[in-house]
Amino acid sequence: MENKYNLKSPAVKRLMKEAAELRDPTEHYHAQPLEDNLFEWHFSVRGPPDSDFDGGVYHGRIVLPPEYPMKPPSIILLTPNGRFEVGKKICLSISGHHPETWQPSWSIRTALIAIIGFMPTKGEGAIGSLDYTPEERRALAKKSQDFCCEACDCSMRSALLPLTSNSNPSAEDRQAKELAQQIKFKAESSLVTQAGTSADKALTVTSGDSFTSAEQQTTERPHAEQAEVSPAAGVEDPQTPDENSPIRPLSPRQRRAQQHSRQAQRAAREPGASRAMFAPAPRHNESHAGSVVLIVVLTLALAALIFRRIYLANEYKFNYDL
Repeated sequence: MENKYNLKSPAVKRLMKEAAELRDPTEHYHAQPLEDNLFEWHFSVRGPPDSDFDGGVYHGRIVLPPEYPMKPPSIILLTPNGRFEVGKKICLSISGHHPETWQPSWSIRTALIAIIGFMPTKGEGAIGSLDYTPEERRALAKKSQDFCCEACDCSMRSALLPLTSNSNPSAEDRQAKELAQQIKFKAESSLVTQAGTSADKALTVTSGDSFTSAEQQTTERPHAEQAEVSPAAGVEDPQTPDENSPIRPLSPRQRRAQQHSRQAQRAAREPGASRAMFAPAPRHNESHAGSVVLIVVLTLALAALIFRRIYLANEYKFNYDL
């Protein structure tokens, strides 16, 4: 396998180092890469004691990206267990579903211990999670001993070392267990914090927008009403009666003045397109005057032509009499 991969690659160096560290199985976990693929590992973990998974041994796959350890692996369980779906990538803070929570200092050993720690927790609808009853999980834990992987020929009865009462965890196991506890705590706290932060942001934005819109409407409404009611400068407002004066109807002149004042105020508030819409139509006095002059000229020309015809007819008649 060493001749198949680039030994200068950080991912290859890291995986070969971890494969050497995890070569020998322990009482609680074991993982090794496939003979023909360094980036796919098969693992076996023992169910946590004093839980519904006590007595079970569960098998699964770990698919690592070429950017490992900068990017997290994908974890897939192959043994029916009642906590994680079989053959589906599970959603944990150490898996590929949450690259934002992955840390390069974590390793495959950390992931294995974290899986054991995550098994007794509730699924709560996460991707690849199940919430079987305790009776179903205990029954699956007993059946898991008979599972044998076809890809790596690993049997669950001999995959791990037998449990002993005098077994003490190694320093690497203690360190990985501490990291796994941090992963579990961080997963819960980060989800709660992200949900609370998102809700606070949405509430702040919504409240801010609502307050701004309401404030603008409240501020603009009196001005608009005042602009609609108040006439232009220099014209008395006939609709604003005095407290002691009786209400009088508007005269036609006052109505026209009020309409002109409203149009002028609307044109002042609205953009140029609206101003052009409300602007009075241009006068055509010059065109009308030109038409009148043209009609007069044509009339005079026609009169001169008629007069000339009459004159020529009379002259011809005079010459004929002579």
